[in-house]
Amino acid sequence: MDDINLHYRFLNWRRRIREVRAVRYKERLKRMLRDGDILRYHGNSDEVGCFIAARPLSRRNRYFEVTIMDTGVRGMITVGLVPQLYKLDHQPAWLPHSVAFHADDGKIYIGNTVGQQFGPKCCRGDRIGCGVSPDPVDGQLTVFFTKNGKEVGNVEIPASPEGLYPAVGMHSLGEEVLLDLNAEWGMEDDDGQMIVDSHEEDWGRLHDIKVTGTLLEYIGKGKSIVDVGLAQARRPLNTRFHYYELEITDAGEKCYIALGLARRDYPKNRHPGWSRGSIAYHADDGKLFQGSGVGDAFGPRCFEGDIMGCGIMFPRDFNQDGEEVALPVGGFYPTIGMMSSGEKVRVDLHPLSG
Repeated sequence: MDDINLHYRFLNWRRRIREVRAVRYKERLKRMLRDGDILRYHGNSDEVGCFIAARPLSRRNRYFEVTIMDTGVRGMITVGLVPQLYKLDHQPAWLPHSVAFHADDGKIYIGNTVGQQFGPKCCRGDRIGCGVSPDPVDGQLTVFFTKNGKEVGNVEIPASPEGLYPAVGMHSLGEEVLLDLNAEWGMEDDDGQMIVDSHEEDWGRLHDIKVTGTLLEYIGKGKSIVDVGLAQARRPLNTRFHYYELEITDAGEKCYIALGLARRDYPKNRHPGWSRGSIAYHADDGKLFQGSGVGDAFGPRCFEGDIMGCGIMFPRDFNQDGEEVALPVGGFYPTIGMMSSGEKVRVDLHPLSG
């Protein structure tokens, strides 16, 4: 790769000082207990319990779901969106600038304690989803709700520059839900099977990596340095497709996540950057690896919630004919590596399009 006169740029975008990020991206909850992805009510049924996720919905991650594991005494479970500093003593959507669907009565609440009939009631085993449209229109954001994968309906609310955060409310003993903040939204066919764009066609090679929409999840053993999970894009970078990103949605045990470029026949059990014909930025130590198992100090370490990017800055005269041109010698392909249990990333192979 040294003989190619191109500049490689690795970005850790939207970085924050760790102390600032810890305040801004911290989930909030009151009268609730969280055990992994399980949320349980932990009050006396006279007071509301509320959970607010650490990060707002966005174009990259614009849908989430909860599955009702137990309705408890009254089934007063609420799913919706609220501002980051929403008061935890109130059910989602009782206060301004929030919206939520209530499982016990099927009503939707929009910044008011008086709800409107909206959809069916929900019981144990039901899955409630909430999502937003990709972009506001005339300052209005479309929020939609689903039950068991089918859309119940949607409403328009004023868009918030600070974003709206996934929220779950509870209000009686025994209530319990399973939370999925990385759910993918799709429609169901007539047989009740969820149709979700798997995006598997975007990837030419997958080894010990599971693809669910834009989410990549490590499913290898994670016991030694040969237990690498590798995902390599089907297309190499070129003058039109010259940059991609990933967001660390779960750092797993070690955050052994790497993003970079590699030749098409790169070994499947080697982290990007470790072997010849590759270059990669490693999240766990902030080092840059260029065809060697020894990395050089390069940038900051990356953590859950961080967005990492990799691209090529082509010389202005690289493409003289205006045609789409791939890199020489077969091209170099976006390649992502993971190596410890629990690691998940959300990938955008075309973040600059549109």
